[in-house]
Amino acid sequence: MADTIPTFLLADNAEHPDAVFVVHTQFPRFILNLANDELEWWETIANEDKESATEEVALWIERATEFYDNEVNKYTD
Repeated sequence: MADTIPTFLLADNAEHPDAVFVVHTQFPRFILNLANDELEWWETIANEDKESATEEVALWIERATEFYDNEVNKYTD
């Protein structure tokens, strides 16, 4: 079943009409609000090295944003 669930999903919400959310479904699971870059983690990332954790978060945000850009480009091309 896990193979059929996409790594990223796009979501919207009537309570936040100006926001678009990217949901990451695999570890580390999170929701990124692209309207304000707010990040909600569903997991705790155990990492003693603060610099490494910061780099990891930046990488996941970059991947989520790339996913969004690729999806939007499919509809605008």
